[in-house]
Amino acid sequence: MILRVEVMASSSSSFFLLLLGVALFLSNEATALPELPNLTTLAFEEGYTQLFGDSNLMLHRDGRSVHLSLDRRTGAGFASQDLYLHGFFSASIKLPADYAAGVVVAFYMSNGDVFEKTHDELDFEFLGNIRGREWRVQTNVYGNGSTAVGREERYGLWFDPTEDYHQYSILWSGERIIFYIDDIPIREVVRTQAMGGDFPSKPMSLYATIWDGSTWATSGGRYKVNYKYAPYEAEFADLVLHGCAVDPIDHRTTCLGSDAAVYDTITMSADQRTAMGKFRKKHITYSYCHDRVRYPTPPPECNLGPEAEDFLASGEAKLSYRRRRGKRHGRSSVDSVL
Repeated sequence: MILRVEVMASSSSSFFLLLLGVALFLSNEATALPELPNLTTLAFEEGYTQLFGDSNLMLHRDGRSVHLSLDRRTGAGFASQDLYLHGFFSASIKLPADYAAGVVVAFYMSNGDVFEKTHDELDFEFLGNIRGREWRVQTNVYGNGSTAVGREERYGLWFDPTEDYHQYSILWSGERIIFYIDDIPIREVVRTQAMGGDFPSKPMSLYATIWDGSTWATSGGRYKVNYKYAPYEAEFADLVLHGCAVDPIDHRTTCLGSDAAVYDTITMSADQRTAMGKFRKKHITYSYCHDRVRYPTPPPECNLGPEAEDFLASGEAKLSYRRRRGKRHGRSSVDSVL
């Protein structure tokens, strides 16, 4: 698959294209990103606005790299200027190094400020850890205020996310949601009748934040943020907003006809599905579908199948349980991941 990309002239965008080309070469068609027209990276002022954190949000490389920091005073965050109803959203992210217990970095979509009690949400949450233990990645899917069913999954990584930028992407259509890490699809949520309104279906904004999650993020709150290591800095670059923008007042979309349907046409090939299965076999550490403690009766969209044999009753992957003391995997190619 060839990814057609029209990128504004800048050294950052050229670097992004180079990295993307290398990734596509390594991964071949099995892990290629969706083919979309006019896929562009944006400078901060072209699509985003600061939410909080005053000087803890800093722009670099002519606004094409955003640094968010957490110190004892505050964290920081930004959001897209527009709401979107479906699309492809992506960023290259580099996480804080050293002792990062209690630190949470998030890249997510939400409409909680518009629909307070019936909000939708799609999350990448990065959960910091004590020195020598790796960051964890969690994905969440909420629809229509269904926070009682978290739909969380957690994963280990095959690289150190503090050493370099890695790409994290969300495809959201009316039919499915796909999460990607470095072009590899890691999770798919297909809209089913059983999910009903729990499938995210209302316009959302894109957010990026860093904040203090001491009460829960690391070993259930056992390890807190230690501010002697502050400031903790997360870096965001290669920002992509490719979606159907929605007017925040009347919620009318700018996408019509084929433009609105383009995201529904994106599915995974057999090779991509195989790649996702291999990733999940090696790197998933928790799945809500297999958590029989929280959900004695699995949520209706869960199709357990033979994968259930790989999980404990707590929803934790057996392989993860055996490797609880874990270690960083170091940097490796896409091929070695799969």
